[in-house]
Amino acid sequence: MNNFQLSVLNKIEELVKNKFQNESSGHDWWHIYRVWKISTKIAEFENADIFIVQLSALLHDIADWKFHDGNQDIGYQTAEKILKDLNIEEDIIEKVKYIVKNISFKGAKVNHPKMETIEGMIVQDADRLDAIGALGIARAFACGAHKNQVIYDPNIKPILHDNIDAYFKSQNPTINHFYEKLLLLKDMMNTQTGKKLAQERHDFMQIYLNQFYKEWNQEV
Repeated sequence: MNNFQLSVLNKIEELVKNKFQNESSGHDWWHIYRVWKISTKIAEFENADIFIVQLSALLHDIADWKFHDGNQDIGYQTAEKILKDLNIEEDIIEKVKYIVKNISFKGAKVNHPKMETIEGMIVQDADRLDAIGALGIARAFACGAHKNQVIYDPNIKPILHDNIDAYFKSQNPTINHFYEKLLLLKDMMNTQTGKKLAQERHDFMQIYLNQFYKEWNQEV
């Protein structure tokens, strides 16, 4: 990357870090930082534009629709404004907007069009990787608490939501979220690197759930 691109990334890093420093739902600066770094790692094995990958990773949660009354446009619109203020070329802005707009999971049975660019595939994989494994478990419970969801209720069964509105408004227990989203992500990875990294994290979640139910049922 050239000096201008490095300067842009530094400015966006500072902006995003300041905005999300004290966020408590699991969608904080450190989540964005990890997605940024995992994206960069995956991009090393793919023929991708590293500048677009890093821009998109840093801005992928800049205004998450789940925390803005379900407004699905606010994320890419916010990213667009930031990039225009930094004098980024229009074609790059359009590529980043596309990724920010299409990155999110919006329900198990909702049609999620496959990312059409390798940069989008990489950032989406990185975001999904941070939603599973040990960190994914921690983030799930942080987000559940943020939304006033109970940890578990055996009388409430998981729902594989078939529309965005139902997924957005769901108040199901956090444990249900494993079945409604987290355990599904392994098979939704785009890149071979993403699939390889996802397997260990997926297996850990299954181990965790087995232990959770043993303790819940007082078997240990």
